[in-house]
Amino acid sequence: MKIVVLTYGTDGDTRPLVALSHALIQAGHEVSLLGEARSLGLAHRLAVPAAPLDGDIRALFTRWSQSGARGTAKALVALTNANAAAWMAQTFEATQGCDAIVVSGLAGFVGLSVAERLAVPAIGAGMIPLTPSREFPSPFLPSAWVPARLNRASLALTNQLLWLGLRKALNRARADVLGLPPRVKLWTEHPMLYGISPTLLPQPKDWPDNAVMCGQWVPPLSTDFIPPAELTQFLDAGPAPIYVGFGSMTGIHLSRMLETVIKALNGRRAVVWPGWSDTGSMTLPENVLRIDATPHDWLFPRVTAVIHHGGSGTSHSAARAGKPSIVMPFAGDQFFWADRLYRLGVAAPAVSPVRLNAAVLGDAISFVEQPAVVDCAGVVGRAMVSEDGLAMGVRMIEEILTGN
Repeated sequence: MKIVVLTYGTDGDTRPLVALSHALIQAGHEVSLLGEARSLGLAHRLAVPAAPLDGDIRALFTRWSQSGARGTAKALVALTNANAAAWMAQTFEATQGCDAIVVSGLAGFVGLSVAERLAVPAIGAGMIPLTPSREFPSPFLPSAWVPARLNRASLALTNQLLWLGLRKALNRARADVLGLPPRVKLWTEHPMLYGISPTLLPQPKDWPDNAVMCGQWVPPLSTDFIPPAELTQFLDAGPAPIYVGFGSMTGIHLSRMLETVIKALNGRRAVVWPGWSDTGSMTLPENVLRIDATPHDWLFPRVTAVIHHGGSGTSHSAARAGKPSIVMPFAGDQFFWADRLYRLGVAAPAVSPVRLNAAVLGDAISFVEQPAVVDCAGVVGRAMVSEDGLAMGVRMIEEILTGN
């Protein structure tokens, strides 16, 4: 079958869709991927046919980084609205003759509209649970804000707010690009497949049949990765270090934050990946090594704990490696994953990056060094390794498209 996979987001958002695309190709399907230009490196390395969509999410994050979670959400809506027509035209051209479209990320509504125009199946794919349930609140609201009785309503509400923010531009693009009438209601009937580990978030008992928790969508192991000599020498020179990295978070005064982290480490060894931020001219002590982007599947088994921002991808990767987490959530669903990891016993209580101090972070580091936490992380990691989310995802897509 000919399948187009459409997504738009950061590298962490795109990576699982690249893994799913690669698995579909391995299963004999013809697959092409559309995504944010900067996020397609893995697709090229895995020989997944891929083409960029308009827009620059990194530039957007940099411009809006000082506005907090609310400002970032508004910026993402603005980015999506500004590119709705372009994404729709690019997707419509790329999907001619396809049998189905897998839609995800900020381009999801665009993909659903193109599938409607072509009269082909649309299959949703996500790394954040968007299907309402009584078992957890909206991932986009702090859990402390939502009484348990309002869990289901909270996610229905945030889904509706997103739809209202995108509807006007989407309907204009539907008319101008596809000749379709305006869409009045949010889509809810199409299949939704989640590249989320059921070990981290079990399939809710009240989900409809069209929503399935497949398991994490993990790219093939980085067998061709050759670590820099400096990193190898550092790892060999002493006890396993702590990993520190905040991925696509921008607007962080990283050098100031690292000063606090270094105090909290209290002599412990660490490797630091600046991500989309910059350490400037900061000089790091001998027990801390600055590294370039390094595959998580290679690095995380070699560290003792992971300090991170709580994105779905990094949260999954740390847990899958059997390592405890210290989560410093900044925005979006990061608070949700921080809470999930803590409830599982594999993370310290979330640490605020806004009110960060060395004593609090030091306590969090001591927390994850407890034998009970280390053992629990190992149990969770082994359970996740036994999952095969990609096989489940491919099987579900084939069943949906063949009716079997």
